[in-house]
Amino acid sequence: MDIFKIKKTYLSARRLQEIINVFIKHGFGQFIDQIHLGKFVPFKRRLKIFGKWPTIHVPSTAERLRIAFEELGPTFIKLGQLLASRQDLLGDLYIKEFKKLQDKVAAFEISKVYEIIEKELGVSPDKIFKFFNPHPIGSASIAQVHEAVLVNGEEVIVKIRRPGIREQIAVDLNILKMIARLIEKNIPESKIFDPSGIINEFSRSINRELDFRREAKNAIIFREQFKEDESVHIPYIYRQFTTEKVLIMEKVHGIRIDNLKDLHQNALDIREILNKVLDMYFKQIFVHGFFHGDPHPGNILITKAGKIALVDFGIVGRIDEQFKEAYANIALAIINYNTDLLIEEYLKLGVIPDDMDIDRLKRELKEDIDEILYPLYFYPLQEIKLSELIESVMKVALKNRLRFPPELFLIDKVLIMLDGLVRELCPKASIIELIKPYAEVIIAEKLKPDYHLKKANRAIEEFKSALENIPFQLKTILKKLVADRMTVRMYHVNLPEFLKDIDRASNKISFSLIVSAMILSSAIMHASSVKPLVYGVSLFALITGLVAFFLGIWLIISIIRSGRL
Repeated sequence: MDIFKIKKTYLSARRLQEIINVFIKHGFGQFIDQIHLGKFVPFKRRLKIFGKWPTIHVPSTAERLRIAFEELGPTFIKLGQLLASRQDLLGDLYIKEFKKLQDKVAAFEISKVYEIIEKELGVSPDKIFKFFNPHPIGSASIAQVHEAVLVNGEEVIVKIRRPGIREQIAVDLNILKMIARLIEKNIPESKIFDPSGIINEFSRSINRELDFRREAKNAIIFREQFKEDESVHIPYIYRQFTTEKVLIMEKVHGIRIDNLKDLHQNALDIREILNKVLDMYFKQIFVHGFFHGDPHPGNILITKAGKIALVDFGIVGRIDEQFKEAYANIALAIINYNTDLLIEEYLKLGVIPDDMDIDRLKRELKEDIDEILYPLYFYPLQEIKLSELIESVMKVALKNRLRFPPELFLIDKVLIMLDGLVRELCPKASIIELIKPYAEVIIAEKLKPDYHLKKANRAIEEFKSALENIPFQLKTILKKLVADRMTVRMYHVNLPEFLKDIDRASNKISFSLIVSAMILSSAIMHASSVKPLVYGVSLFALITGLVAFFLGIWLIISIIRSGRL
C-alpha cells in the first residue's frame, strides 16, 4: 500500500509539472503565479524569467486555452466540452472555442482489445465472436468502438474502454480539485463561479462515462420507456457481455439524421422524421423525466423503416416532477413573452447569493429580460433562434450572479442542439412551436385534483419527517451541552486572507532583517580580518556575504513576481 501511495504521489507530481509547463508554454504563466503554483517551475526557468512571464499576443486567450486543453489530453478535453455548455460561466469567445474540442485520438492495438475482452468476460474472443473487425469505426479518449458478429450470427457493436484511462483521469481530477481550491483561495472574485463545484460536477460526470455498466442501464431504461412506441428503436444490450470496461449492443443499420442525400434516396420524409425526433426528446424531458443528453447527428440514426434509433447512452439527465413543471413554465413564459413568469421560475430553480436584494434582483432581471423578449413580439417563430434566446437569458443570469443546477444546462444543451438540427434540415420548422403542446400538458396537470392531493401528501410527509427528527436533534444538542462539547463557529469575511497577507508581509520583513544582519556581520568580520584569510579577505565574511547576496536576490525576485513592488 505504501509503495502504491508513493507511486501515485510521484505520478501526480509529474503530471502537475506537465500541466504547469503546458499552461506556461501557452502564455498562462501569470495565472500560475497568481494561484501560487510558480514554486513547481524549475529553478533555472524561474531565474531566466526573473519575475516577468512572456506574453503571447496571438492567438486569443480563449484559443490558447483550448489548445492547451487539447495538448493536456482526455480529462481536459472533457472538461472543456462541459464548460462549452455553461453559458452562465464563460463568454461567447470561450464557448465558441471549447465547442471546437475534438475527442478523437489514435486507436490502441487490437491485441490490447482482445486482452481486455478476455480478461473482462472470462472467455477467449473467438468463443464469443464469429467475426471481429480489427479496425475501429470510432476511437475517442475514453473508448474505441468495433463492429463484430456474435457466434449466433447477430451483428453487434463492441465498445472497449481505453487501457489506463481511469487511472490517468483520477490523477488529473485530483490535480484539478487542488487547482480549483487554489483559485478560490487566491482569486476571491472567482468564488461566484464555484470552481470546486464545477470540478466536482465534472468528476461525477466523467466517472459515470467510465463505467459502461451505467451506460448499459441507461439504454435498458430507454428501451423499456419506448417499448410501445413504434417510431423509436433503442438497441438491445447484451447484459451477459457487459462489464465496467466492455459494452456489447445490437448494431443498428441506419442513416445519420444529417445525411440528407441518403434520406432522400430512401424516400424518407425529412419533416416527418424531425417531428418524430422532437416528439421523442420532448417525451423524455416532459413525460419520463429521463433524457438522452447528447443529441448530435452521429447519435441519431434513421432506419429504412423510418424509425428513430438512438446510440451512445453515456450522457443522460434526470429531473423530478417539480423540475419538469418549472421548465414547462419557463418554456411557456418564453413562448407567450411572459417576463414575470419567466423570472419567477428561474428564481425557483436558481441559487440566489445570500447578500442579494431580492426585490432589486427582480427589477433588474425584468429590465434585462424584457429587452431580450420584447423584440420577439415582431418576429415569426421560424426566425427565432432558440440557441441565441437561451444564451441571452443565461448572460442575464450571469450578470445577476444566479447559479443553476447542472440539469438545467443539460436540458438547454439538448434543446440548443435540437434547434440547430431543425434549422439545418428543415428551416421552415420551429422547435419553439413544437415544444408548446408538451409544456401545456405539464401545466394542465396542475389543474387536476390528483396533482394537488399528491403535492399535499408530499408536504405532509416532509413535515412529519421534520417533526420526527426534532427529538433526536434536541437530544444530540443536550448531550453536547452536558459534556461541554458545544462549540460555536464564527467566520469573519476576508479575515483569513487578511491574516495571510499580514503573515507574508511580516515574513518578508523578518527575512530582510536577517539578510541585513548577515551583510553587517560580513562587513564586521572583514574589517576585523577574522581568520582564515583568502587573499586578505576573511573566508567567513566572504561566505556570509555571498549567502546574504543570493538571499537578497531571491527576496527581490519574490517581491517583483508578487506584483506588489
